Amino acid sequence: MNDEAQPVVLHILGKEYRVVCPPGEEEALLTAARYLSQKMEEIKAGGKIIGVERVAVMSALNIAHELLREQSRKEGERELNERIKSLRHKVEAVLEECRQVDP
Repeated sequence: MNDEAQPVVLHILGKEYRVVCPPGEEEALLTAARYLSQKMEEIKAGGKIIGVERVAVMSALNIAHELLREQSRKEGERELNERIKSLRHKVEAVLEECRQVDP
């Protein structure tokens, strides 16, 4: 088994890039490259952004926004789950207290 990083060929917006990738991460890297290329194609097709560098920056900005929105949503879910857990423990404590008073 080869534990050394291997070059992977990516195609982004019609250009070829060789990127060194840790073993076992090739498919994830290829998926990320396809996603990036798709986002860049969408922005380029919109016709309002001219130049590969600007298309890349706008794509990166949109992807960063998606990531931060998803992280915020997950954090909100974690907070809600913690609150539910806390309320459940309080309800269980009250029920246990009631059982001890009314045997």
